[in-house]
Amino acid sequence: MITATGAITAQGVGTDALWKGVSAGHVAIGEVRCRPMEGYGTRVGGQVHPLPDPGYDYVGDLGATEQEPAVDLALTAAYEAMAPHGLTGIPPERWGVVAGSCNGGTSSGERVLRRAHQGRSAAGDAQQLMLISPHTIAEVLASAFGLKGPVLSVNTACASGAHALAHAVETIRAGRADAMLVGGSDAFTEVTFAGFTCLESLSEQPAAPYSKDRDGLSLGEGSGMLVLVEESLAREAGATAIAEVLGYGLSADGYHVTAPHPQGEGAARAMRAALDSSGLRAEDVPYINGHGTGTPKNDSAESNAVRAALGAAAGKAALSSTKSMIGHLLGAAGAVEAIVTVSALTEQIAPPTAGFTGADPKCGLDAVPRTARPMAMDVALSNNFAFAGANATVALGRPGAHRAQPPAPWDERVVVTGIGVLSPGGDSPEQLWESYADRTAVVSDEDGLRLARYSFAPERHLSPRERRRVDRMGQLAVASCRMALEQAKLTADEHVGVVLGSGLGPMRSTEDFFRPVMEEGASAANPAIFPSTVFNAAAGQVAMLLGAKGPTSTATASHAAGASALCIARDMLRTRTADAVLCPAVDDLTETVIGAYRALPLTGGAAGHRYALSEGGITLLLERESAARARGARILAEFTGQGIAYDAAGAGRWDAQGHGIHRAMRLALADAGLAPDELTAVWANATGIAAVDRPELRALRRLGTTAPTYAPKQTLGEPVGAGAQLASALALSGWQRGLTPGPVLVNSSSLGGTHISIVLTPEGGTDPS
Repeated sequence: MITATGAITAQGVGTDALWKGVSAGHVAIGEVRCRPMEGYGTRVGGQVHPLPDPGYDYVGDLGATEQEPAVDLALTAAYEAMAPHGLTGIPPERWGVVAGSCNGGTSSGERVLRRAHQGRSAAGDAQQLMLISPHTIAEVLASAFGLKGPVLSVNTACASGAHALAHAVETIRAGRADAMLVGGSDAFTEVTFAGFTCLESLSEQPAAPYSKDRDGLSLGEGSGMLVLVEESLAREAGATAIAEVLGYGLSADGYHVTAPHPQGEGAARAMRAALDSSGLRAEDVPYINGHGTGTPKNDSAESNAVRAALGAAAGKAALSSTKSMIGHLLGAAGAVEAIVTVSALTEQIAPPTAGFTGADPKCGLDAVPRTARPMAMDVALSNNFAFAGANATVALGRPGAHRAQPPAPWDERVVVTGIGVLSPGGDSPEQLWESYADRTAVVSDEDGLRLARYSFAPERHLSPRERRRVDRMGQLAVASCRMALEQAKLTADEHVGVVLGSGLGPMRSTEDFFRPVMEEGASAANPAIFPSTVFNAAAGQVAMLLGAKGPTSTATASHAAGASALCIARDMLRTRTADAVLCPAVDDLTETVIGAYRALPLTGGAAGHRYALSEGGITLLLERESAARARGARILAEFTGQGIAYDAAGAGRWDAQGHGIHRAMRLALADAGLAPDELTAVWANATGIAAVDRPELRALRRLGTTAPTYAPKQTLGEPVGAGAQLASALALSGWQRGLTPGPVLVNSSSLGGTHISIVLTPEGGTDPS
């Protein structure tokens, strides 16, 4: 259940300010004064002014030089949400965080790149670049409140906030946390304004969603945060529930990088999945807080999706757009609009679509034009759809007004049936093992930083048509996923999802897009590159080119991103949300990224002299065991346990005693039903950085296992977010090449103290029940 919310938008600071403005139909979209607006397709937006200073010194923790607006917005909303939760009896180890963002700290990256272009780089710029990662927002939030449970981050562009809610719900349902701080945050950036300008998507006036003469969207900035709590614990603590998350639905269009399917095919599947997971009928839904961007294609596609999902009941449902009053908050939209939906349920008022100018037959649904409407409602849906065809619908209800569908039992085993490897160590699991076992030299010193570069030949894996307008990150994802599907002899369809992990995200595309804008102005923005500047673009390419149109998400947990993706996918499979999920972990090194690692105190210089940085793409294909056996698949391993924990030692800092990673290992073993002495191997996170490796070593000693420990990153380099996939591929190969076949523990950690451990077991090697 939801017990508290917090928000900051163009309507002001606080949930009350948000609801007061939205319910009154107040349009807070106006002239943007915080930045030069010359050359853009508009001068208006939903600006937060002045930007807040929440008071938490994450800049000092990280050793950076400047505050990041997206982080400050998130902290401001979180302080409001956490103030009244009343859950003092829940220990910090049972509190988690899921943060969603589209741009993360892109504005920090813009400032650093601009300084470098002008030849005036500053001390601390490398640390400033750490703020680009969406996961930094999650870790700053956890550090600010001392939360030590699962810390996750997600970047599915404009659906990020809704995806964060979905992952938080599953974390609580799985028993991995009792309470979660969850939401989204995004701030204005040059990349965003220039990008939507070159796509000709911005309106010169405040957006008028669903209207006959709508001509584009208005950008907004802000943050929304919610506190989710397991129901029985909330009641025991005496916390007041303000709403319930009844269910959710996720899907991929697999249609186009920016445009939705014209008939809303993927969006309709997400809405139907939300209804099914909640036990709702179409006629139970009187109100939908719509995606409603104001662009001609998006609004008509969403209206078609509503009709496809609700059938005849669509004509009786109201569909309004909050974006008409605060702008499109991108990765924060799903969280902020869920908060508006919660307020609508509480007050029994459907907020309006402001600025509505008249019905468009291509939309044709009840848009609650201009004025809020009293309405009896027990449940409501909130829609959010994104670039790369990532769709999310969240079903919300008044407390106790609807008997939620009992969650599916967590009794499905999850197995690995395919592996795809593209790395400096080789282009197959066999080659990767040989490079590791023979200590093949794949790492070389480049001006003080040890690097393993990957010479990827995309023409060997993708046709000329498939390579068109697909960046290197997307090509690596598609090619490695194709290899995994081929090994598993599986054809992707609507029952096969994609959960991608990336620590760096699309840095190459973002740099390629921003440099001309920085040098020549917004007129130099390239519409062919802009869609690839979102983290989930690569997952979208997998859906489009390979047909994997099931639930999709993109995990961004820094150097633990691949492990995070595997855990999210396992939850999807255990709740039967999908039959199979592709889990690519992909990272691509640019010279800017390499320079930052070279300058970071942890990874460059004397402290990181044994550290090696790598790149590439490695995919594991996970399946529900019952689905895999039904089609006669060869099972390579069982994924039997997972554990996630955070140090809460400060932003960008580790607990020197390794308490966080020790808890992650213990949790993973307990989930697998194993004792430490049953392990046959530990595939360590060990990177060659003393401040990272010593805590893990101390934790392993306390764990009490006598199993041998392997450190593949010290031989093959750390493939940024793909460490878990790298170690898993080696573990499975090792079973075939003389290592003791039995349960193995795989550790992954971010540089900021997020720890994820997973347990893999040979088929039939243990009984996790």
